[in-house]
Amino acid sequence: MNIEMIEAAAGRLAGEAVRTPLLSSPFLDEVAGRRVFVKAECLQQTGSFKFRGGWSAVSALPLDERTQGVIAFSSGNHAQGVALAARRHGAPCVILMPADAPRVKIDNTRALGAEVVLYDRATGDRDAIGAALAEARGLTLIKPFDEPLVIAGQGTTGLEIAEQAAEAGIGAADVLVPCGGGGLSSGIALALQAKAPGLRVRTVEPEGFDDVKRSLEAGEILRNERGSGSICDAILTPAPGQLTFPILARLAGPGLSVSDEEALAAMVAAFSRLHIVLEPGGAVALAVALFRPDTVEGEAVIVVASGGNVDPAAFRSALGRFEGA
Repeated sequence: MNIEMIEAAAGRLAGEAVRTPLLSSPFLDEVAGRRVFVKAECLQQTGSFKFRGGWSAVSALPLDERTQGVIAFSSGNHAQGVALAARRHGAPCVILMPADAPRVKIDNTRALGAEVVLYDRATGDRDAIGAALAEARGLTLIKPFDEPLVIAGQGTTGLEIAEQAAEAGIGAADVLVPCGGGGLSSGIALALQAKAPGLRVRTVEPEGFDDVKRSLEAGEILRNERGSGSICDAILTPAPGQLTFPILARLAGPGLSVSDEEALAAMVAAFSRLHIVLEPGGAVALAVALFRPDTVEGEAVIVVASGGNVDPAAFRSALGRFEGA
């Protein structure tokens, strides 16, 4: 992986991906005790950064492989990103999704033309199921994070952050990134190393599912004991990727984690102060900035709001619990 791959992905994404804004609010600054800038990837195509990696991978496939079709496994955001990219390229698409994924993500993936195959997250091995389907149907597997073309696509977020930080006069800051397998955070870290070395990636995960945080501390890949049990479904993965972890071990700062309650409260803060909708997994980085400011260094912090595909009932519940608090 290198900056040239990320820049090539940016070329393929030109005219397709949204250059999402870097938002701020004096109310959030006051709560955090420093300037907070929010990279609103919830406003990206399909509602999350995952469109970048999906398009990067599908667009780079040889024509004969695209014509045969693609397969991906995802709790919903990678699913939608790949499904839209496949549809726009005229490629058949199969998506393997956990049966407990939010209904809105399952429905949206089907609406984008993909065939959805459900599995039990607690007992099923998605890698084995996906590999078997790919072999049986001659499909090209597009992994959600441990795939160079996907990492390169996600890294285009970092290119934009570098440009926008310079425009805002931010030369040094922690960049907080919601993290599952590490595709987004490792891609951003590579981009910032080349374009804005004063900005440092910090991964953020749900408490109890902080495999990346623990792996960075141990210096080796560690796995989560459980596969489910957090509302942050978008960033629940078994372990860091074989490709992503070495990048993060080299370039990222110490990992961070937050509670589900803090993620929900951050969703409400984003809606109230920035007028954007976040899903729980997409709000964990903002939760660190707002509720655990002592874990962050610098006068400013950049937060990636990675996705906004939240179940309406869950969003209403969060608003009812935390709005006005």
